[in-house]
This record gives sequence, structure tokens and C-alpha cells, in this order.
Amino acid sequence: GRHEFPFSFQLPQEPLVTSFTGKYGSIQYYVKATLERPAAPEQSVQTELQVISHIDVSSPALLTPVLRSQEKMVGCWFFTSGPVSLSAKIERKGYCNGEAIPIYAEIENCSSRLIVPKAAIFQTQTYLASGKTKTFRQMVANVRGNHIASGSTDTWNGKTLKIPPVSPSILDCCIIRVEYSLAVYIHIPGAKKLMIEMPLVIGTIPCIGFSSRNSSITSQFSMDMSWLALTMPEHPEAPPNYADVVSEEEFSRHVPAYPPPIDCEEQLCCPVFAYIQEFRFQPPPLYSEV
Repeated sequence: GRHEFPFSFQLPQEPLVTSFTGKYGSIQYYVKATLERPAAPEQSVQTELQVISHIDVSSPALLTPVLRSQEKMVGCWFFTSGPVSLSAKIERKGYCNGEAIPIYAEIENCSSRLIVPKAAIFQTQTYLASGKTKTFRQMVANVRGNHIASGSTDTWNGKTLKIPPVSPSILDCCIIRVEYSLAVYIHIPGAKKLMIEMPLVIGTIPCIGFSSRNSSITSQFSMDMSWLALTMPEHPEAPPNYADVVSEEEFSRHVPAYPPPIDCEEQLCCPVFAYIQEFRFQPPPLYSEV
């Protein structure tokens, strides 16, 4: 007849490497059941088991921002046309599948050529066996910016690049490593591209909402302010005089003439709003006084 036997197994306490199938190798787990029969060969079946080694992107090491900058002189020998500079930053190092990475970048084109900024996520598979190493690298997502003319600049203030469904990072395996990087690069016609690569870790446990939002706002604010400081003048210009903005006719039209109080008792009976109105359009202090 038909018989069913329940089995249960406890996975090892030490961390198991995440299941992965790559270009030149794989990490696979199977559950195998064997039936021993007297005077007959054994019969066995197996089914694949998916194992995930969790990576929490809320860890302090993965919440730190990454910043890179680089400059390249376009041309060769005596025919140089000028430099192209690139600075890029991401809010944190760790992300999960489905998240969008905000990219902050500053591009300056001092060359005579039309350049195009781009960004991409690369996956690098490294295989180690018998003392040899084999590497496979592929692009898993990319985004493109607008053309930048000669003598112009462009700013990415949080340009997003969504992470597609990919395998989590594998960093602690002795035979297979899976690593990710975010590359921000500039395509320059007739010259080698200018590229900046920033390390990424694709985790399985998403960042806590409040911490992620707080880190995002803080890093975005600091980056925006750092770039804003480059364009602000050293000595701010004084504001215009109050008399140049508000004429005497407009001042007298907005300030109602209230009769002075006769005594203290009548003053207390008058509405307080009437006395507040007298100071609504008073001129501010002079810039030199402040």
C-alpha cells in the first residue's frame, strides 16, 4: 500500500552560502531520499533546496556613503582640448532587490566634445579552484543622462537606478564570490571613457525605514550644501534699503491711525489687535546693525 514517513532536518548553525548558479559554476543544495530494498537495487529521488544567507543592509558598515571623483584630459599630445571632471556619490553601500539607488553626480565638460554621462550596475562573478581564478562580469542595469555640450556642466541630484532581481552578494565563500559595483561613467567620442566605480552590497534584509530615510535626507542635505558652497559669494550683498522698497504713501496706507489712549484703564479696554497692527509694517533694522 501507500505509506508516508515525515522527516525533519536541522540546518547547520554555521552560515551557509547562498544558492547560486553562475557562468562557470554553481552552489546548490539538494534533499535526497533513498529507499533500500532487499534483493533489489536502491531507489532514490532528490529535489533542490534553496538556501539564502541573509545580509542586513542596516548594518553600520553598509550605511556609510560612498564618494568618488576623477578627472581626465581629453586629447593627446599637443591636441588636448580640455579636462572632463566627474564626482559621484551614493547614500549608502547596501541595497536590496527592487530598491532604487539615488545617484548624486557633478559633471563638468571643459573639452571641445559632446559627452554623455551614464550609470550602470555591474555583477562580477569570481571562481577559484586549483589555485586558478576565472572572472565573469556583466551589466545588470543601466541609466543614461542628457548630453553635455562643451563648456557646460550637469548635476544629478538623486537620479535613480532601480536594482533588478539579482542574486544577493556572496562575499565569504572560498570557491565562488559574487560582487556588485555601481559605475558612473562618461562616454567621450574618440577617447576612452571616464569611469568611477563604487562598491555595492546586495542584501536580503532591507534597511529600516526611519534610518534609511534619515540617512538619505542627511547625506542628500550635506551633499547639496557642499556643492552650494562652491557657488556662493564670499561676502554676501546687503539687502536693499526699506525706503527703496516701500514708499511713504504705501506705508501710511497700511498703518491705520489709532487715537492715543486717554488713560491706563481705557488702554486696557482697547483691543490688543489694534496695537499689533501698528508694528506690522515697521522697517527692519539696518544691515550694518545686524
